[in-house]
Amino acid sequence: MATITKKDLIDRISEHTGQRRQVVKQTVQAFLNEVILELGSGNRLEFRDFGVFEIKLRAPRVAQNPKTLERVSVPAKRTVKFKVGRLMKLCLDDPEGCAEHIRKAIEAEETGPNGHTNNGASGNGVHKGRSKGNKATTVH
Repeated sequence: MATITKKDLIDRISEHTGQRRQVVKQTVQAFLNEVILELGSGNRLEFRDFGVFEIKLRAPRVAQNPKTLERVSVPAKRTVKFKVGRLMKLCLDDPEGCAEHIRKAIEAEETGPNGHTNNGASGNGVHKGRSKGNKATTVH
């Protein structure tokens, strides 16, 4: 199992899309900055088929230092929880069929739910709104 860096992804995306590497790098960094800002603000981010990022509060607790056995108070803190989306779950369960699952998902998104080709007339694919009473940012 390899470690894939942001640079590796930028290179792949640049090659796949034909965009200049610098443009892709700026876009990827802008995306990551927005994710951090939204999560830092306590918002929930939904990426259809990919997954959901949300903030969870960890309760304060008492821990024990393993060397000294001294009891230590650990304060409450916020952490990020990630719930795997449908497409990612399919790819994790079937790594060899992952490319096919992605191809089908792209095809379905391009055709739309009613079988018509999606010509982009519905906007930029970004919807900001509320989901189940929580603040949410959804990317289709």
